[in-house]
Amino acid sequence: MAATSQSLLFRAPASLPCARIAPSASRVALRGRSAAFPAIAAASTSMASSESEDKKEAKLWGGRFEEGVTDAVERFTESISYDWQLYKYDIMGSKAHASMLAAQGLITAGDRDIIVEGLDQIERLIQEGKFEWRKDREDVHMNIEAALIDRVGEPAKKLHTARSRNDQIVTDLRLWCRDSIDKILIRIKQLQVALVMLASKYVDLIVPGYTHLQRAQPVLLPHLLLSYVEQLERDAGRLVNCRERVNFCPLGACALAGTGLPIDRFKTAKDLKFTAPMKNSIDAVSDRDFVLEFLSANSIAAVHLSRIGEEWVLWASEEFGFLTPSDSVSTGSSIMPQKKNPDPMELVRGKSARVVGDLMTVLVLCKGLPQAYNRDLQEDKEPLFDSVKAILGMLEVCTEFAQNITFNSKRIQSSLPAGYLDATTLADYLVKKGVPFRTSHEIVGRSVALCTTKNCQLGELKLDDLKAVHPVFENDVYEYLGVENAVNKFISYGSTGSEQVKEQLEDWRIQLGISS
Repeated sequence: MAATSQSLLFRAPASLPCARIAPSASRVALRGRSAAFPAIAAASTSMASSESEDKKEAKLWGGRFEEGVTDAVERFTESISYDWQLYKYDIMGSKAHASMLAAQGLITAGDRDIIVEGLDQIERLIQEGKFEWRKDREDVHMNIEAALIDRVGEPAKKLHTARSRNDQIVTDLRLWCRDSIDKILIRIKQLQVALVMLASKYVDLIVPGYTHLQRAQPVLLPHLLLSYVEQLERDAGRLVNCRERVNFCPLGACALAGTGLPIDRFKTAKDLKFTAPMKNSIDAVSDRDFVLEFLSANSIAAVHLSRIGEEWVLWASEEFGFLTPSDSVSTGSSIMPQKKNPDPMELVRGKSARVVGDLMTVLVLCKGLPQAYNRDLQEDKEPLFDSVKAILGMLEVCTEFAQNITFNSKRIQSSLPAGYLDATTLADYLVKKGVPFRTSHEIVGRSVALCTTKNCQLGELKLDDLKAVHPVFENDVYEYLGVENAVNKFISYGSTGSEQVKEQLEDWRIQLGISS
C-alpha cells in the first residue's frame, strides 16, 4: 500500500468494529462534510508522514483518464467516511457474486475460493480495527476490492465481472436496511412490553383524558398507555411491509442494462436470502423507493415517540405532577440545584425533527432524477444512517423511561374533580331516558353552567337543582355522576370501561408473550 504524506489516520466510531480511515496523500486535516459526521469525527493521535509525496494510486476505473482528479474533487466525492458501515454487506454480496460466477463457469472454483478467503481475511481485519480505509479509494466497494487485489492478486480482478458499483451499492443498502428493520422491530416490541407492564401496575387508576389539551372525560391509565402500544404496532406493521419490498435483489443489473454474460441472478438472490431478483435492471439500480419508505416509516414512529415524550414531559411538571421519573432517567441543572428534568423524553421529542428531516432530504434528493443511476444517490446514505441511529436510540430510551417512572396516584385522584369529566356520561343518561342527544347536550351544558355559579361539581348538585334544569332527572342520575361511575358506564368495544380495558390488556399480554 502506497504511503501517504502528512496524513492523519482516522478511526471509525467505537460502536462498530472498523479500522483506520486514511485521507488521500495531500490531506493534513479532516474537512468538509465528514468533519460534522460522527463516523470519523475523532482523529487518532498517531500520524504517518514522509518528506516527499508519493504518486497517487491509479483509480480502478481510471483506464481512459490521462490525469488524476484534484484534491478538492477527491474530498468532495468520497463517501468512505460514512459508507464503510456497509462493509459487512459488501463482502457478503461479493462472496455470493463470486460463487455465482464460478457456478456459471465465468471464473474457476479455485479463483472463487481465493477470492472468498481474501474477503474473509479483510473482514477480520476490519472487525479487529486493523484495516486502513483510504479516501483516495473513494468508497467501501473500491477500498475492499483494491485491498483484495493487493492481497490475492489476479483472481481478485475477476470479481467485478458482470457487476457495477451501481448494482453493488443498492444491494449493500438493501441488505443493510433489511437488518436495520429487524433491529428496530425488536426495539419496538421492547417498548410495547414496557408499556404493557407499566399499565399492569395501575389497572384501576383513573386519569383525566384530554382533547385540545382541555379536560374531556375520565379514562383508565392503562387505556391511555395501550393507545401508545397500538400506535407502535402500526409502526411495526409499516416496517414489516417495507421489509417485504426491500427484500428484492438488484445484483446483476450492472450499470443499468444488465449484461451479455451468462450470469444467474436467481442464484445470487437465493444465496443472499432475497425473495427474488428485481425484474427490471434500470429500475434495480435507480430505485430508492425502499429508502423513502423506510425513512417514512421511521418518521411516523418518531412522531409517535415525540408525542409520548411531550405528554410525559408535561405530566412530570409541577403543574401536572402526575408522574415522577427516577433519578436514573433524569438530569439536573448546572445552576439550579433543585431541578430534576425529564431530559431523555425532551430529546426524544427533539430528535424526531432529525428523523423527519432525513426523510425530507431524500425526498428532495430523488425528486428530479432521470433514470437510471445518478451520483446524487450517494447522498441517500447519511440521512438513512442517521434516521436509523436516531430511531433506535429513541426507542431504547423510551423503554428505559417507561421502566423507571412512577405515576402519582394521590395527586391524580385529587385532580379528578376539576373539569366536569362526567358531563358526557350525564348526557348518555338523558339519552337513555329518551331525550334526543342534541337536547341532552344542551341540558347538560346548562347544568354545568349552574355548577360554575355554585362553584361545585355535577355530583354535588341537589336533585331539585337538576330538575330545575329539566324535569327528566331522577334519583338514579347519581349512578352516572363522579369519575368512577362514569368510567364504569363505558361498555362499547375498545372503550375505557374497566372490563374493556382488562380485555385489551390481556390481549396485548398474549400477543407480546408476557407471562401473567
